Amino acid sequence: MFPSKIKPFLYLGIFYLIISLIVRVVFFFHPITTASFGFFEVIKVLSIGLLNDIFVFTLASTILAIYFLFLSNSKYKKPYGYIIFGTLVLFFLYILLIPSNIFNQYGGSISEVALTFVGIKTLFFGLMLFIPSKRIKIRNVLYFITLLLYVLLIIFNAVSEYFFYNEFGVRYNFIAVDYLIYTNEVIGNIMESYPVVPLFSAILIITLAVTWFIYKKTKDELLELPNFKQKMILVGTFVVMAGISIFGISSLMQIRSDNVFADEIEDNGLPKFYWAFTHNELDYFQFYPQIGQQEAEKNFLSQYAEPSLTRNVVAEQPELKKNVVLISIESLSADFMEHYGGTLKITPFLDSLADRSMMFTNLYATGNRTVRGLEALTLCIPPTAGESVIKRDDNKNKFTTGSVFKSKGYDVKFLYGGYSYFDNMQDFFAGNGYGIVDRNNFKPEEITFANVWGVADEDMAKKAIQTMNAEAKSGKPFFNHWMTVSNHRPFTYPEGRIDIPGTAKSRDGGVKYTDYSLRMFFEMAKKQDWYKNTVFVIIADHCASSAGKTELPMDKYRIPAMIFSEGFIQPQKFDKLMSQIDIMPTVFGLLNFSYQSKFLGQDVFKKEFQPKAYIATYQDLGLVKDGRLTIISPVKKVKQYSLQLESSSLAPEFKLYYDEKLLKDPEQKLVNDAASAYQSTSFWLKEKKLNR
Repeated sequence: MFPSKIKPFLYLGIFYLIISLIVRVVFFFHPITTASFGFFEVIKVLSIGLLNDIFVFTLASTILAIYFLFLSNSKYKKPYGYIIFGTLVLFFLYILLIPSNIFNQYGGSISEVALTFVGIKTLFFGLMLFIPSKRIKIRNVLYFITLLLYVLLIIFNAVSEYFFYNEFGVRYNFIAVDYLIYTNEVIGNIMESYPVVPLFSAILIITLAVTWFIYKKTKDELLELPNFKQKMILVGTFVVMAGISIFGISSLMQIRSDNVFADEIEDNGLPKFYWAFTHNELDYFQFYPQIGQQEAEKNFLSQYAEPSLTRNVVAEQPELKKNVVLISIESLSADFMEHYGGTLKITPFLDSLADRSMMFTNLYATGNRTVRGLEALTLCIPPTAGESVIKRDDNKNKFTTGSVFKSKGYDVKFLYGGYSYFDNMQDFFAGNGYGIVDRNNFKPEEITFANVWGVADEDMAKKAIQTMNAEAKSGKPFFNHWMTVSNHRPFTYPEGRIDIPGTAKSRDGGVKYTDYSLRMFFEMAKKQDWYKNTVFVIIADHCASSAGKTELPMDKYRIPAMIFSEGFIQPQKFDKLMSQIDIMPTVFGLLNFSYQSKFLGQDVFKKEFQPKAYIATYQDLGLVKDGRLTIISPVKKVKQYSLQLESSSLAPEFKLYYDEKLLKDPEQKLVNDAASAYQSTSFWLKEKKLNR
C-alpha cells in the first residue's frame, strides 16, 4: 500500500516529461532554430533537458504533496472537526467584514482572492464534516480538480513556451515577466493573433482526457489514507528530493556552450522565468568582468574632445531653432528595406525618402525591445544589464534629449498611439519633462481602427499633425518623439490601404502599412507652414527578431536611420559604424547647439568620433569595434568574435550578414573597452551622475 501512494506523482511526472520532450523536439526543427546539431550534441541537450525537467517537476509537485499531506479522516472527528470548521467560518467572516484585514492592506485583488479561497475551503470542509456518507465522492471531486489544474498548467505552459520561442527564439526571459504584468495587452495580442477558439478547445479536450486517465488510474489511493508515520516518511523523502532539485537546477543552468540554441532547448522555461522575475536588474559589479573604476572611466571618456562626463559642447556656427520630429518605428529591421536587399517592396516610401535624406547605413540598435530603443534615443547611453532604465524605479530627472530641447525653449512631447502606461513609458517620459499624447487623447471619432496595441498609425499621424499645428501657433519651436505601433503582432490595420489585407495578420503587412502611414504623415506635413523649418529623424527602435546562431547576431541589430529636412539636409550616405545612441547628439550638431552634455553617444561628424556600436540583450553586453564583437556576460564571462562580411551583390555599405568566428584569444584592449563602457555607465546610473 505504502509505495503506491506516489502513483499520482509518477503519472503526472511522466506526462510532464513527455510534453517537455515534445516541446524540445519541436524547438529542434523550428524554423527560427538556425543552428545545426550533431548526434552527440542532440543526446547532450536531451539528457540535460531531461534532468532539468525531473528537477522542475519535483519542485512543482510541492502543492500536490501538501494536498496529500492534509488528507485525513481524523480531522472530521469530534470535537476537532467542529473547531476547524468554526475557525474557517470566523476567518471567512474576518476577511469579508473587516475593512482593515491583513489582505486589504496589501491592496489590489489579494483580499478577493483570499476570500474566494477560504470560502471554497470552508464550503467543502463543511460538506465533508456534516455529510460523511458523501465524503469519498467530495474528496474525489477535489482530487480530480487538483489533477485537472496540474495537467492544464503543464499543457498551457508548453503552449506558452512554444509561442514565446516562436516570437523570440528563446525560453522565458524578462519579456515573459513583462507579459505577466501587462496581461491586458498580452491577452489582447493573443486573441487577435491566433485562432483562439480551436487552440483552447484542443487544450481543454486534451486536458480533460489526460486528467480522466490519471484520475481513473490513481483515485483508489484515496480510499485508504497513509497514517501519520507514513506521511512523515513521504514528506522527509520529498524534502530531500526538493533540496537536490534546487541544487541540480542551479548547477545545470551553469552548463553553457557556444551554441545558443542548444542552451535554450536544454533549459527549462520555468526556472528561467523565476530567475527573470527575481533579477529585473543585474548588478554589473556582481556579475560582470571589471577593471579599476578610475581606469574604466578614464579609458571610456578618452574618446571625447573633453574627457569628462560633463562636457561643454560649443558650436562654431549660430544655433538653428528648427522643429525636430523624431519618429521611432516599431520593429523595422534593415533588411525590410530594398536598400539592404529586401525583395518584397514593403517599404516603398522609406526607400524613396532614404534617397532624399542623410542616411546612416551602418547603424545598430542597442537592444531588442522598444524600451531599449527609447532609452538609446532619449538618454543616449549604452544599454546596461537587466531592465531598461525606462522600466526602473530610478528613471526620472535624467539628462535627456528632451531636457536639451527644453533648455533651448522647445515644446517637448512624446506621442504614442497606445496607452503609454505600457512598458512604464508614461512614468519615464512624464518624469523627464515630456508632455504626453497617447490613446487617452483621442476622441472616438478620431479613431478609424485600433487593436490591442493602440490606434492605427494613420490615426496617430493625423493626431501628430494636429498636435504640431497647435504647437506651431504658440510661436515656440517643438520637439516631438513619435513611437509607431502598427508593425507589431497581430499586424492588423484598416482594410484597403495597402495590397496586403489586414486579415492576413502578416509581418510584411505590418511593415507595409507603417510605411503607408508614414507617407500619409509626410504628405500632410508638407502642407503645413512649419514643414520647411522642421528636421525629421526616422529610425527603428529595434529589429523584428533577435534570434540567431550567436548571443548577439549582428544582422539582428542593424536598423535603418535617416535625417530628412527639405532644403536643409542634403542627400548623402554616412557609412561609418555607429550606434543608436549617436543619432541625437548628431542632430544637435547639425543644429549647431551649444550645451552642457552628459550624453555618452557622439556627434558622428566631429573629428574625435570613434566608429563603434553597442548591442545587447538583458544579459549579454556587446561592443562592436575594429572588426571585432566583444561580449561580456554574467559570471564574468568574456567572448570575442571576428567579423567577416558575407559575400552578396549589395553595395558594401548595405551588406548585413557577418560570419562571426569565435576567437580563442580575445584582444584584451577591446575587452577593456567593453568593460569600461558598460562598467562606467552602470556606475554613473547607480550614483545618479546621469541625472540633470
